Amino acid sequence: MVVYGYRATVTGSVERPILFLDVDGPLIPFGPSASRLRPPTSGSEAFSDQGNPLLWRLDPTLGPRLMALDCDLVWATTWMDDANEFVAPLLGLPRLPVVEWPEGPTDDGPHGLHWKTRHLVEWAGHRPFIWVDDEISDMDRQWIAAQHQGPSLLHRVDASEGLTDVDFSALAGWLRRQ
Repeated sequence: MVVYGYRATVTGSVERPILFLDVDGPLIPFGPSASRLRPPTSGSEAFSDQGNPLLWRLDPTLGPRLMALDCDLVWATTWMDDANEFVAPLLGLPRLPVVEWPEGPTDDGPHGLHWKTRHLVEWAGHRPFIWVDDEISDMDRQWIAAQHQGPSLLHRVDASEGLTDVDFSALAGWLRRQ
């Protein structure tokens, strides 16, 4: 059964799509374009880098834009729960669920498969999902197409830019079609 573009369970509850969100690259850009964001100077609003000198690169306008997407946000980052502690408050996001990664190396997939891929598919179950990351490959796309039963969008973000208007348009467009 489909209710307003979302899959409904037998009991009638609606399952929204998941958006798995990486931090480094999509939210904290690394390239020269990150210089468009400047850390506050000593006389301006208080800013704390929480011990990470890259947090000033977070664009606080991304939080409301992410919250406006019609999906459930989930951290899919090596920051794990530190994303809730340090990143979420700077973006104005609430505490989000976190994908817990296994301890130790997980290179048991085909050559070129990202170590996150299997875990995201397992976490999503049958729910539709978007994965926003700067390290998605064609192998990840092929593997997920073969292994995940629901719709998915693997959206690779340019790590030198971080999330842009074009990225948000692609995410919102995919969500509308679901």
